[in-house]
Amino acid sequence: MKTQSLWQHTLTFFPQFHAVLQEQIADGTVVVVGASDGKFVLPLVTSGHHVIAIERDPVAIHGGEVVLPGGITTRAPGLLARLKAEGLQDRVDIIEEDFLDIDSLHDVADAVWTSCSWHYSVNHRRPLGEFVGRMQDCLRPGGLFGAEFMMPIDQRHNVLEHYTSPERLIRHHFYAWNVALTLRTGIFMERAHVGQLGDHEHRMGFLLANHQPETARR
Repeated sequence: MKTQSLWQHTLTFFPQFHAVLQEQIADGTVVVVGASDGKFVLPLVTSGHHVIAIERDPVAIHGGEVVLPGGITTRAPGLLARLKAEGLQDRVDIIEEDFLDIDSLHDVADAVWTSCSWHYSVNHRRPLGEFVGRMQDCLRPGGLFGAEFMMPIDQRHNVLEHYTSPERLIRHHFYAWNVALTLRTGIFMERAHVGQLGDHEHRMGFLLANHQPETARR
């Protein structure tokens, strides 16, 4: 690609999600919750999918000034500019809103993906189950749900349900789903990046599931 995401080198389980998506769905529609500057959007579009990209941060979408590790200030191109540079803008619909305030995304997609989005404090105002339920509502019967998320590593995380685990996450509305894969990391050190200007510790989980059509549950 001609451009790179500012989060290009942060750890992700996205390759596992993408591989299963390619096996199950050709030229599908994928909702990306927390699209950022396109780290996941551009690979999805390049591999033939149409993307509904949801992002509330205007800098992530339109570009703007950001601070890099080492205190270096630069201008990030943003999702729109990256799509235009790659000639992919016609295959992406961008919704510049808070995901939890959108009521129109029902049965619109073949897959939904989010990466470490619900642990942000702005999303703590609503229960984790609502976030997960809204993601599930986006999907058509048989659709693919993929989420990677932060797991707790200290006491302050343990009292917040938004820092969860695969086992706890399954309790949120997954009774009508086939949970295909769960993964987790131990505590690891991630290098400084935009938004986290010093090296920092993480622990991550991953859940992949398919919605079961009514006929399959009878």
